[in-house]
Amino acid sequence: MTQGPRRERRTATVRELADRFGVSPRTVRSMIAEERAAYEGRSQQRRDQIVELHRQGLKGYEIARELKVSSGLVSTRLKEARSAGVDLTRYAAAGEAQEQSQA
Repeated sequence: MTQGPRRERRTATVRELADRFGVSPRTVRSMIAEERAAYEGRSQQRRDQIVELHRQGLKGYEIARELKVSSGLVSTRLKEARSAGVDLTRYAAAGEAQEQSQA
């Protein structure tokens, strides 16, 4: 799976930047904030990746390591997918079930 470019980590706090430029912290937050549509698109892509990797048979901690997110986030996203009715059947397990039913 390819990921988009990672955002660089900030080295200064919002308050430090506000003091440096003589504006309020709220102004700094609004200027550096990611566009909502971009965030939601990235978030949906990550949800899809989590579900796809789960279907491929990876465990939660393996998915977390692969996507560089916490295992708690993976667990939460899989739980949300289940409650939304997304089919989380693993490909390997589905193939084995088909083979057994054909035998």
